[in-house]
Amino acid sequence: MKRREFIAGLGGAVAWPLAARAQQRERTRRVGVLMVWDENDPEAKASLSAFTQGLSQLGWIDGRNLQIDVRWAGGNVDQMRVSAKQLVELQPDVILAGTTPGTTAVRQETRTIPIVFVNVADPVGEGFVAGLSRPAGNLTGFIYTEAGIAGKWVELLTEIAPAVKRVAIMFNPDTAPGGGSYFLPAFEAAAHSLKVVPIAAPVRSDAEIETFINSFGREPGGGLAVTADAFMFAHRALIILLAARNNLPAVYQGDVFVSGGGLLSYAPSNADNFHRSASYVDRILRGAKPADLPVQLPVKFVIAVNTKTAKTLGLTVPQSILLRADEVIE
Repeated sequence: MKRREFIAGLGGAVAWPLAARAQQRERTRRVGVLMVWDENDPEAKASLSAFTQGLSQLGWIDGRNLQIDVRWAGGNVDQMRVSAKQLVELQPDVILAGTTPGTTAVRQETRTIPIVFVNVADPVGEGFVAGLSRPAGNLTGFIYTEAGIAGKWVELLTEIAPAVKRVAIMFNPDTAPGGGSYFLPAFEAAAHSLKVVPIAAPVRSDAEIETFINSFGREPGGGLAVTADAFMFAHRALIILLAARNNLPAVYQGDVFVSGGGLLSYAPSNADNFHRSASYVDRILRGAKPADLPVQLPVKFVIAVNTKTAKTLGLTVPQSILLRADEVIE
């Protein structure tokens, strides 16, 4: 072989592995996302946008080096299972799952694909992880809120509505953490401490929501706490409407309830949790194992109050709440 041909051939042999490695670096990765809410819900869309923006900031662009497959469940547990199965069949590199029932649905379909959960209240109690610092298995993620927040709901509600003597905590046993039991001890302890009667109010449909609120609202002195679960989020418009009709002061799981006409809310920032979850998806795409990524707690909490709703209910928002509020809707 001539020397020039040999060198040319050697150059091609060297160039090929380099090109192959570059091509491998640029290969498109795949992320599945289970959004348990309605596709047209503005708050849910904002949460998904926060996640994709977080990925973009880390160098992952949908349509360039990443393919994001999103499934929406509309707050329906059966649809969550269907959507989870569809996502797993796509064999993505990692799946982002929202809320406890959404994470449960995905986990039932795979024990090998990495799962990053977001807005789950009790991942240890639900069996998703062995521990917060050492998750084990194929799941890790971001806690939405701890059980003690239910006590804070009661405190804020009695602070803004001192005439409240009975507080009902409303939840859907099919979607609430621990079937609703997760929040109850802190809720009941705070109620007894503040000399109000705690009432558990499980509901599973619009009809049951309406029946309970209408019945509960017939007697004066009632107040309502609406838990952090996907069903309540999806049915928030009805709950806010019925609370107003029955002159019930209510505290909710997120500021989206307050912007929709609810009285008061205290909860972690939904969008912030989704934005932070992008960091774990990024690390897994770059080779990290879920078992090595500790479960993260929320870092940003928001108090929101609607002064117009307070006025309609005949309430004066105390300065103690106005000074702490992150959002005041007038």
